[in-house]
Amino acid sequence: MTDPKESINIENVVASTGIGQELDLQSVAMDLEGADYDPEQFPGLVYRTQNPKSAALIFRSGKIVCTGAKSTDNVHESLEIVFDELRDLHIQVEEDPEIIVQNIVSSADLGRNLNLNAIAIGLGLENIEYEPEQFPGLVYRLDDPEVVALLFGSGKLVVTGGKKVDDAKQAVDVIVKRLEELGLLE
Repeated sequence: MTDPKESINIENVVASTGIGQELDLQSVAMDLEGADYDPEQFPGLVYRTQNPKSAALIFRSGKIVCTGAKSTDNVHESLEIVFDELRDLHIQVEEDPEIIVQNIVSSADLGRNLNLNAIAIGLGLENIEYEPEQFPGLVYRLDDPEVVALLFGSGKLVVTGGKKVDDAKQAVDVIVKRLEELGLLE
């Protein structure tokens, strides 16, 4: 059996930063090539980077949220591109704004089918939500690391809420150990 940790794949990294000043998004949108700004639909300006691929949501307050990156390095590279573009528009951006990772979403595969009904009973109702009529996955809230895992009958799982890349590895270890203890991972 292969180690499920080897199947972990980062799907999305969300991070936030700010430039410490208010922005006139209408004028930024006109000057920033490729920017999308439709305040009727969404209060922020959307600026997509291609390499690495991500979307920066730029708000009037000067706060910026980067989403869609596949690694923490990509977040930093993408935001550096955004900062440089803003500087090119003569908007003051300090040399190295603090970037805070808010959420890392990862996927993994346990490599075998899961009996979610048995898992729901085995893990106990205080840490899980399982309503197959409403959602096909079992929602498992872990305390350490503090993440939420979505387990599916196929053996695939999604870990969300992580702040570090290692959170997904720890979560997979915890889940595998618990399911083995319960005899539910044969």
